[in-house]
Amino acid sequence: MSDLIAKTTLDQRLAAIVAPVIEGLGFELVRLRVMAGKNRTLQIMADRPDGGIEVQDCADISTAVSAVLDVEDPLEDAYTLEVSSPGIDRPLTRLKDFAAWDGYEARIETTELIDGRRRFKGLLAGVEGDEVLIELEEGDDTVTIGLQFEWLSDAKLVLTEDLIAEMLRARKASGAIDESQFDEIETDAPDTAHPEES
Repeated sequence: MSDLIAKTTLDQRLAAIVAPVIEGLGFELVRLRVMAGKNRTLQIMADRPDGGIEVQDCADISTAVSAVLDVEDPLEDAYTLEVSSPGIDRPLTRLKDFAAWDGYEARIETTELIDGRRRFKGLLAGVEGDEVLIELEEGDDTVTIGLQFEWLSDAKLVLTEDLIAEMLRARKASGAIDESQFDEIETDAPDTAHPEES
């Protein structure tokens, strides 16, 4: 299990339990985190292999995962289970995510300093072997660098107009957005029948 999907030892142990359940329902585990605090929360992000998870899908995953966790009982204390979609500015946790979102802006952080920095923001340029390629603006130039996937500590898409437009297009194409459910937008034509008097 990738450290980007499940970072801590506890996260990885839980991911090993819930991933087969999620996959059995036809989805993929995108990210799992146990969030400490006053009330412990188990956050699970899931998606369809081709994208497009709905609220009812999250409810189905929650029901199935809850049943398995009740039997396995990996968390001693009480916790709240949250199942969600990755969202538009989704985390990138698997090598295939970087290929799928080629051409979109992302923020990437590395565990170690790479050329004096840990944070990189630029356009994804696909993958090459085990390297994530990203185009960076260096002054007036654009350079493409490769970062080993194993070096990454965090990565997510940046919310841009292009990304929002792509997500809406994909949801419309998949039938997730039914335009017949919306009112038609009416525009007022200029009133030529009664021109303003001077």
